[in-house]
Amino acid sequence: MRHQIIAMVGALALGAGSAAAESHIQLPKQLSWTAYDTGSAGYNQSVAIGAALQDAMGINLRVLPGKNDVSRTEPLRQGRVQFSATGVGGSFMAQEGVFEFGAENWGPQPIRVLLANNGGAINLAVGVAGDIGVEEFSDLKGKRVAWIVGAPALNVNTEAYLAYGGLTWDDVERVDFGGFGASWKGLIEGQVDAAFASTNSGMAYEAASSPRGLIWPPIDPENKDGVARMKKIAPFFSPNVAKVGATIDGGPGYAGAGYAYPVLVATSETDTDLAYNMTKAMVELYDQYKGKAPGINGWALDKQDLNWVAPYHEGAVKYFKEAGIWTDEAQAHNEKLLARQEALAAAWEELKAEGPSDWEAAWTEKRRAALEAGGFELVF
Repeated sequence: MRHQIIAMVGALALGAGSAAAESHIQLPKQLSWTAYDTGSAGYNQSVAIGAALQDAMGINLRVLPGKNDVSRTEPLRQGRVQFSATGVGGSFMAQEGVFEFGAENWGPQPIRVLLANNGGAINLAVGVAGDIGVEEFSDLKGKRVAWIVGAPALNVNTEAYLAYGGLTWDDVERVDFGGFGASWKGLIEGQVDAAFASTNSGMAYEAASSPRGLIWPPIDPENKDGVARMKKIAPFFSPNVAKVGATIDGGPGYAGAGYAYPVLVATSETDTDLAYNMTKAMVELYDQYKGKAPGINGWALDKQDLNWVAPYHEGAVKYFKEAGIWTDEAQAHNEKLLARQEALAAAWEELKAEGPSDWEAAWTEKRRAALEAGGFELVF
């Protein structure tokens, strides 16, 4: 799919830096996004994109940092922000209604994707303090590992890396933090030994320059059993060699694992024209924000994965069709994902009507039955 995109958008890329006025992009003068904590890669990239919007169109992008997946998704659900630059938690896990999103006051969300950073230049990984002698993930046994309250993506991803090393949460000392930033401050200050982040996170750079130092234990793609254990926990991970990040820049690369991050999402309620113009602005202003934050170049149109795990918004699809990259295959995949969301939403409403006493157990079973009945892949 990506090779097809590269071939089809070659001509478009030549004009990616054209003035916004020539592109007839229509956006409100005030936009609001949520993103991860200040200092995170998602926040830093959102700020860089906001600067491009301001310079080109006079648009003020307000970026609201959220400590966890729930706090980033709640403003989107309530309509207090138009978009969220999120990770797999605020997109895939929210869609699936799992972990914190499986709570009775949440449920599967009608998430819609506009664009995603698929650069492959970074990894999403567990960083470890450099002063405790850890070299492999198996060495984390008995060590202190960060758990972020209300952030299932961060915790599941950490669990996946532990699984690669043959460990579970029971094999380490879990240390709870209220947010992503707090966990990395904890690592720097000696309260915890390992925490999850993108390799290009500002907090990771800060940790690398601290007295404790920072290492990224490797993922060996030839370790088939380890990778299988990892993907069983987090099927969206793939082994990847990162070239951008703390301790990585300018070197041979870090063999870890990654997935799309950040992902710019809306909901099914988001206006089609707004989603269309936001997608158009992200693509056509790309030359003005590329290189302005570590790992930001993965937002390029030729790096989009149109067969991802959450469906694209119809406004984004409209733009992709104009750009000539939307295929029959992508349409069929999108329709299947929309049907998956509808099946999950219907199951949720049915369960609410039943009013079970043990919501968590009842939803786990109801969700499984709905996915199996629809012929959908069972994840989580």
